[in-house]
Amino acid sequence: MFFLANSERRCSMSQTFVTRRDFVKTTGVAVLAGGLTGFQLRTSLAEGQRLAEGAPHAEKLGWRLGCQAYSFNRFTFYEAIEKTASLGLHYIEAYPGQTLSKEKPDAKTNESLSPEDRKEVKKRLADAGVKLVNYGVVGLPANEGACRRVFDFAKDMGIETIVSEPPFDAFDIIEKLCEEYQINVAIHNHPKPSTYWNPDTVLKVCEGRSKRIGACADTGHWMRSEINPLEAIKKLEGRIISFHFKDLNRYGMGAHDVPWGTGQADVPALLKEIKRQGIKAVFSIEYEYNWENSLPEIAECVKFFDKVAAELLSSA
Repeated sequence: MFFLANSERRCSMSQTFVTRRDFVKTTGVAVLAGGLTGFQLRTSLAEGQRLAEGAPHAEKLGWRLGCQAYSFNRFTFYEAIEKTASLGLHYIEAYPGQTLSKEKPDAKTNESLSPEDRKEVKKRLADAGVKLVNYGVVGLPANEGACRRVFDFAKDMGIETIVSEPPFDAFDIIEKLCEEYQINVAIHNHPKPSTYWNPDTVLKVCEGRSKRIGACADTGHWMRSEINPLEAIKKLEGRIISFHFKDLNRYGMGAHDVPWGTGQADVPALLKEIKRQGIKAVFSIEYEYNWENSLPEIAECVKFFDKVAAELLSSA
């Protein structure tokens, strides 16, 4: 998810990316030409035609592959669910502020959702065979009431992990709520100069804290910060809770997502190290490129991920 640090920090970058706030203001959420409509996806699924068949080998390693709904921020959350299901995947990470559906343009995926809308969301997820596992990047300020509202929403929706970039003085409150609600908080790394671009900072705020506080490792944003994701994963051993997984065409600002295995991240090496560490995590595909028609490229990511997982299983 791009450039939401603490509440919503703005940083400069290639015009390939937009801040979430600017996106909502300037474009809203719409189905643009070139993307599959909800009807087309439902028809495809009904006919048994999927773009990918999920990641069954990865599941055997304890890896749950899903989509960050921000990959589909030109679409509604219900369409994001359908697109995730069309890949054979069963997990989704919501981000705050996505329009729920074209029929309810004022309803957003955040803690302000009404009880009726929350019930409808749960039914949509269940009907699609998709579980809402993570939520972020969302602000968790040094205010217990505000944090509690996010945790209440997470508990009601069955969310396991809240992804955030909290201020340093919020961690006493966050740790207390993590234990009370039995919900994780994973600290996300947007590119520099955001607060947590360097994994050393993540380690520092986790020191001495509950194991429910750890890292949401964004491999692509590390690359934008000129950090080797393999070295960062090694450094964070024992503290990684979840991933925003990416492969980029190059290192540095202005780099863009490419199908996994075709970029500079060395995805097989990353997954080999993750297996070595015994990490059991949610891997959220956050594909921030070719926004209107990214689904075929995301399908290639799914296939490559499961292929590497199968190879790791066979070599065990």
